[in-house]
Amino acid sequence: MSHSFRFDGFGDLGGRAWLNTAHQGALPLAAAAEAQEAIGWKLAPHNLTQARFDGVPRRLRAALGRLVNVPADDIILANSASYGLHLLALGYPWREGDEVLAMAGDFPSDILPWLLLERRHGVRLVRIRPRDRVVLPEELAQAITPRTRLFCTTWVHSLSGYAIDLDALGAICRARGVTFLVNASQALGARPLDLSRAPVDALTCVGFKWLCGPYGTGFCWIKPTLREQLRPLKAYWLAMQTAADLGREAADPELRDGLDARGFDVFGTANFLNFKPLAAAVEHILAIGVSRIAAHDQTLVARFVAGLEGSAFELLSPRAGGQRSTLVFFSHRERGKNAAIHAALAESGVDVAFRNGSLRLSPHLYNAAADIDRALDLLRNTRL
Repeated sequence: MSHSFRFDGFGDLGGRAWLNTAHQGALPLAAAAEAQEAIGWKLAPHNLTQARFDGVPRRLRAALGRLVNVPADDIILANSASYGLHLLALGYPWREGDEVLAMAGDFPSDILPWLLLERRHGVRLVRIRPRDRVVLPEELAQAITPRTRLFCTTWVHSLSGYAIDLDALGAICRARGVTFLVNASQALGARPLDLSRAPVDALTCVGFKWLCGPYGTGFCWIKPTLREQLRPLKAYWLAMQTAADLGREAADPELRDGLDARGFDVFGTANFLNFKPLAAAVEHILAIGVSRIAAHDQTLVARFVAGLEGSAFELLSPRAGGQRSTLVFFSHRERGKNAAIHAALAESGVDVAFRNGSLRLSPHLYNAAADIDRALDLLRNTRL
């Protein structure tokens, strides 16, 4: 890959080096065009045909199904990662005294639903305190008891950049009869995933980070045999019937069973202003190929990590290996300077995040090596 290489299909990012995908991904131009078309539909509502109401969610399910290699009809449309987490927390067939395992220090969305469950339903949350930043296989195996029903964890930890061993943790859960729930928000789109092979029982993910979709989007997948055990939490009329049914002779509505994944969708699945551009964003990623994107992103990460050598900054994330992700945490050796350095980078047109007192860089497919070099030059020359 050349010094200036980045994948096509994005704007100029405002002339800035946007190295903060872990916060928000940039919208592809094709997705922006879809959003503009959707606005046109609403400006002249006769354009909101039934075919388009049906087609928007169908197209998105198809794209997401291809992304993780599952049938489109098994995709649950959502507005966040928290949506999928709450489906499991509130719908799972819990028994008195059951335990949920989670990682101490995980992102709040992976902890809070279980705290609510603990308060209301007598299910106990047990937090594994890892020796390092994420749970290791031996730590999970040691924490599982006969009461453990579910283990929830992030794939890539948003607050450290460490990645879990998805296959090893999943294999332990499968061998012990524990449901394995993964939040993939900081990985999917930058790492390939085949849910037909991975030992994962449920996955939830936002659409606005590494998938480069609009804010307020996401999806969930729950293994069908597990999904069938969940209690229904709502009765959305468009999951029970179609809009075409309204044209027939009026009849009292009835609950329907066996609704497959659609029965768990967020309300308003024809959300053309958000789901239409999200589908285009996912299709853009699929057209390039997640494996190619992953290789590109890791080349940028390696360039940045190498560039920190001999500087006033220390690397806090894994240098290499399976635990390294596309989230790079680093800090000035005088940690108290990080906030001012973050502000100085932003002032100079380089966007990274400030998390837990440290700096976080997260490049993606629209970045080039020149963006990494721009950040490194500023870090070397910033005088604070």
